[in-house]
Amino acid sequence: MHAKLRRLIVCAAALVATALPAAPALAESNGGTRVMPLGDSITEGTQVPGGYRIGLWQRATSANYRVDFVGSEFNGPASLGDHDHQGHPGWRIDQIHANVETWLRNTTPRTVLLHIGTNDVLQNHDLANAPARLSALVDRITATAPNADVFVATIIPLSNAGQESAARAYNATIPGMVQSKVNAGKRVRLVDMHSALTTNDLIDGVHPTATGYDKMAATWYSALRSVPGSIGDPVAGKRIAGVPSGRCVDVPGATTTNGTQTQLWDCHSGTNQSWAYTSNRQLVVYGTKCLDASGWGTTNGTQVAIWDCTGGANQQWNVNANGTITNALSNLCLDASGQGSANGTKLILWSCSGQSNQQWRF
Repeated sequence: MHAKLRRLIVCAAALVATALPAAPALAESNGGTRVMPLGDSITEGTQVPGGYRIGLWQRATSANYRVDFVGSEFNGPASLGDHDHQGHPGWRIDQIHANVETWLRNTTPRTVLLHIGTNDVLQNHDLANAPARLSALVDRITATAPNADVFVATIIPLSNAGQESAARAYNATIPGMVQSKVNAGKRVRLVDMHSALTTNDLIDGVHPTATGYDKMAATWYSALRSVPGSIGDPVAGKRIAGVPSGRCVDVPGATTTNGTQTQLWDCHSGTNQSWAYTSNRQLVVYGTKCLDASGWGTTNGTQVAIWDCTGGANQQWNVNANGTITNALSNLCLDASGQGSANGTKLILWSCSGQSNQQWRF
């Protein structure tokens, strides 16, 4: 047996064996548009933890879209701002179908990204009926989440010639299936993922390399951008300027590190001074970090820092007509410490006093 074929069989076996899930993690939420990445190990990111979700997240947030990945699974590097997903290594269409209603009801996604069928091919599992199973899965998704946009991808290439032939035959049925759903008034979209990659983009004959996953990310992002509302609308950021100083609320050094205390600094056009005020009353910088009352503090002197957006009351702010900005948890005012106005003056919470160091233009 050729070494390359042996490697492919080992990879296929790994996909068949469904790993026990890790201990569940708390879902991450930034209050953005809820997107469920749904599928198998290619969604999970086998070989490159986080997979295409890394590049998709980075593209969306750099364009000021607020996206909230949802799902019961959780993995990926720190560069992936939201680790939630619904990717299950080794799973076939029928296994996703058996669980998807529960997942959808638990997370209520606005958008679903579906890439499934690779394991049906690798396991040679009743391939003649794989297209019908996919159609039934899409029906279940649209029945459970009728207002969601469902993006159905063709599966990516496989290095083994026989398996690739089966993948192509399966993929050839997807455009017609998607069109039939569209004709029935369903919000289903086709994404040609197969042609976005070649076998040179595979690390093991099945899973993409980092470059291959990034090509998937670019393809998903292009598809999402073509459907208004599927990832929300870009959130425009504005500067928050202190009235007496004319200096702006600033994240020092443009860092993204959780817990960094904010400060006053000369206003400029950098992203570390661009704040978006959302319908959830969050003040968001970089698309992913929220202005945060550190440690859920409610006392005078509590540091005002940045932290991953959680939806907590310590990250909710009232932008008031009198020029103050008050924290919803404590009702204390955003305050330039010590009535300071110089570059580097730290920002804290303090009892509202009517002093000018608590006045802001936004």
